[in-house]
Amino acid sequence: MIKNVHGNTVDHLGEAIVAGRYSAGSPIPAEPLLGEELGVSRTVVREAIKSLVAKGLVSTGPKVGTRVLPDDQWNWFDPDVITWQSKAGLTPEFLRDLQDLRRVVEPAAVRLAAQRASAQDIMEIEAAYAGMKHAVEQGGDYVTHDLRFHQGLLRACGNRMIVQMSKALGALLRTSFEISTTRKDGPKGSLPLHRAVLDAVIARNPGKAEKAILVLIDGAHDDIEQVLASRRRLPRLSQPASLLKAA
Repeated sequence: MIKNVHGNTVDHLGEAIVAGRYSAGSPIPAEPLLGEELGVSRTVVREAIKSLVAKGLVSTGPKVGTRVLPDDQWNWFDPDVITWQSKAGLTPEFLRDLQDLRRVVEPAAVRLAAQRASAQDIMEIEAAYAGMKHAVEQGGDYVTHDLRFHQGLLRACGNRMIVQMSKALGALLRTSFEISTTRKDGPKGSLPLHRAVLDAVIARNPGKAEKAILVLIDGAHDDIEQVLASRRRLPRLSQPASLLKAA
């Protein structure tokens, strides 16, 4: 998605803060200096700072200027914050926090989906599964379809707060799936596991759906831990999704 001047300015400053260019408690340059550095007006800088305040990255006040807040005050449910962290470099702590969040939220959401999913919800999840299957058999963008599958399940739960949370979870899912696709036959092996989740939702069996999604989540957890142990480079959200080659 192409962003406007405001969006690009927010991204530039947000990425700099998350990457540690400005440490917690330190001030960031005054608006005129930032405007000159970025080639934008003071008004654009001022509005960008307001966005960063809303995301919990900075605070502003008279005589103290704009100062960076500690990362435990950042809004980790904001997709931009997660994306900036990915660009700065995914840390083991960051991935494990998000993996814990996924294990808490997704099974409960899938239980609700098995009770509440509409015919349209099922159709969209089926379409995402078909895209995954096609990518495994014919080659293509497996990760995007995998992401649509899981986000479709979260939408199908019918809870507006969980649906909103899915925007942040999407960053974790994308990262998890990028890691999984690097494992030999990882996507191929996960297909029947996804099918089990979908079949349980279609059958309106909440308990079975929850157990099936936990198998997938725990498998993703194992994949991430193996990659962390191997010290391989982690995927970045700024890069295109990996394409599978035809078998």
